[in-house]
Amino acid sequence: MVDGIPVGCTIFSTGTDEHGTKIQQAAREAQLQPAEYCRNISAEYMETFRRCDIGYTDFVRTSKQKHIEVVQQFWKTLVNNGHISPGHYRGWYCTADESFLTENQLKTVKTNGESMTVSIESGRPVHWVEEENFKFNLPAFESDVVRWIESGDVIKPKHFQKLLLSWINDGLMSQEVSVSRPSHRVHWGIPVPDNADQTVYVWLDALASYLTVAGYPKLKKWPPDVQFIGKDILKFHGIYWPAFLMAAGLEPPGSMVVHSHWTVDGEKMSKSRGNVVCPIESEHNYTSSGLRYFLLREATLPNDSNYSETKIIRVLNSELADTLGNLLNRCCGKTINKMQIFPRFVREDFDKYCKQSAADLISSLESLSDEVRSHYSEFNFYRGIAAVISALHEANKFFEFSKPWELRRNEDSRNHLHCVLHLAMESLRICGIALLPVVPRLSDELLGKLSVPNKSRTWADMEPSWKRVEDQDVPLLCDDILLYRRLVTVSN
Repeated sequence: MVDGIPVGCTIFSTGTDEHGTKIQQAAREAQLQPAEYCRNISAEYMETFRRCDIGYTDFVRTSKQKHIEVVQQFWKTLVNNGHISPGHYRGWYCTADESFLTENQLKTVKTNGESMTVSIESGRPVHWVEEENFKFNLPAFESDVVRWIESGDVIKPKHFQKLLLSWINDGLMSQEVSVSRPSHRVHWGIPVPDNADQTVYVWLDALASYLTVAGYPKLKKWPPDVQFIGKDILKFHGIYWPAFLMAAGLEPPGSMVVHSHWTVDGEKMSKSRGNVVCPIESEHNYTSSGLRYFLLREATLPNDSNYSETKIIRVLNSELADTLGNLLNRCCGKTINKMQIFPRFVREDFDKYCKQSAADLISSLESLSDEVRSHYSEFNFYRGIAAVISALHEANKFFEFSKPWELRRNEDSRNHLHCVLHLAMESLRICGIALLPVVPRLSDELLGKLSVPNKSRTWADMEPSWKRVEDQDVPLLCDDILLYRRLVTVSN
């Protein structure tokens, strides 16, 4: 234990941002009290995570008392340090984004012949606001925030680092930022300490959820190693948040990974178009493994990715059902694998029967661990998955070339057959471990069928058998499994 946290323990925090004007309005439209509305929405998120095999150590709901106390303590620290003061705010506010905007962040568009002022970034309408509230001295931290953004590889990908710096160069940090709203306008929020007429600005409130997880003010572990965010909230996380932390005497995040969005059949996802994808429905249609696999296989950080039912079916059938699943079925089928074993590695047979014919496969498997780890570490999951599929293609080619269905007919070819089966199944074992972070449930079934113990499913265990000592045949799990069922149609 270090500072109360087990060594090697990963703290994975997520949650729901539950305050602000937008929530007030949504609850009113649903004819619910805000607290009940938030309870329902957070429950939906947790159910989605459960069904999609998404684990977490902390789920922070910002309307809970523990978080409220953290925010109020954080506020007092900022006030005591001289960085928050009362004032009069005049400017533009976007309720949909819960964001104050400067003139150069706006544009005028025409809708049904009428002019409307909207946010350049989101395209959502803004309205003029004049009110008494509290302001944070953002300009005082401009040089420090710029220094943090430019330090090493903090913002990933680099494209978003450049975007942050361009916003700052355009004056985003040149003015104080409002950090509270009048209670008569935003009653659903955390009360400002010692001032019942004001509620804490929703983004100061929401960002402090990281502090809630860390046990503020007695921080067990800080700063976060990685914050994973969408590009639409980059301004808040990449500019406001480090400034707030610096003002409180705390370090900003170690790194910030920014992901882009999904389009649907090439169009922006929106309720008005009726093309919003429901993750629960997609999980039902494709299974959690199928949905996770497609999203991580296709998503790239810098650019928006396209969600297409046709493409999902093609990718899942080709890669999970055929390339991976079919190879497992052939290796474990009783026709070819009569003894129902994962044959042991025999150096003499390996050199005699497989070393030349499987040269490309052997090379691919030997480099796979380092290659996949490198891509995953940079959050380029699609590249890591592509490397795994490439290795599996080589395994299938080797299997076809070796013709084990012919070798099984001749008892004199048994050693050759077992060598072919071993190499094909070793490919499945190594690739199954590599895919554990992507499709944990499917990989668990695959590795279970091969009788790979839970303790032997780490990065270190991706080392190929010909570099280790294995001297026993391993009985396969008796249960027949269909790793991934081919998709034909999608039910509506």
